[in-house]
Amino acid sequence: MDLNTVADIRDARRPAPWRPGDAWLGGGTYLFSEPQPHLRRLVDLSRMGWTPAQRHPDGSLEIAATCTVAQLSRHARTLPAPAAPLFEQCCRAFLASFKIWHMATVGGNLCNGLPAGPMISLTAALDGECLLIAQDGVRRRVRVADFVTGAGRKDLAEGELLRSVTLPARALACRTAFRQASLYGLGRSGVLVIGTLDPLDHSVTVTVTAATVRPVRQWFPLPPTAGQLRAAIDAGVADGEWFDDIHGLPEWRRHMTFRLAEEIRRELVEEERR
Repeated sequence: MDLNTVADIRDARRPAPWRPGDAWLGGGTYLFSEPQPHLRRLVDLSRMGWTPAQRHPDGSLEIAATCTVAQLSRHARTLPAPAAPLFEQCCRAFLASFKIWHMATVGGNLCNGLPAGPMISLTAALDGECLLIAQDGVRRRVRVADFVTGAGRKDLAEGELLRSVTLPARALACRTAFRQASLYGLGRSGVLVIGTLDPLDHSVTVTVTAATVRPVRQWFPLPPTAGQLRAAIDAGVADGEWFDDIHGLPEWRRHMTFRLAEEIRRELVEEERR
């Protein structure tokens, strides 16, 4: 897409006042996919030199906003953590070409805030925390589950930058279970459910994305019964929060969420009994 309203591209390494019509440019796979008539200038993050993904001494994993899907996939293959397989499962949920894999960024996927964003699914399920930097340099942290507030909506002020997402060591140590459903082969996710089991206290989390307009993360101190899980999801998702578009009706998404969540519950409970 030729963005013919954009008159300038600024290198983000050279600070300048933010102005109306500015937008951060990561991989550009969304920005250049459709007209953006409100934009006048792009602020390019590609030369910031941020390390794509790095482990900290406390065992947490920090993923830069500019980390691409391909870089995250490669890093996860050598990640010594029980949750490592979940990274590849979520990367594959993009169902995108190799060109998108090498350009699309983790930060861009989160900041688009689309229900089917698989990096939202991954980082919300693993209790990720966003590091946000305002234009005046003030920093704040927001959990991914709270960062995306609706379809295309996020807790991001004008000019604020998503610098990175950090996944805690305890979440990386969890066993995981993954389920995804689409209306047709190689289709966009209509439902994506992820479960985690903490080996320390045996708590369970079930995170619903794609089916809902925002991530819905439910925590249970012990593995729930089928009834407890269903009741928690029912209470956690308001009637108007089941997503409705060409990729699935709300009724179908709700039905499949309950079905896949129960499959995940059984898988994690069986692992716990071994």
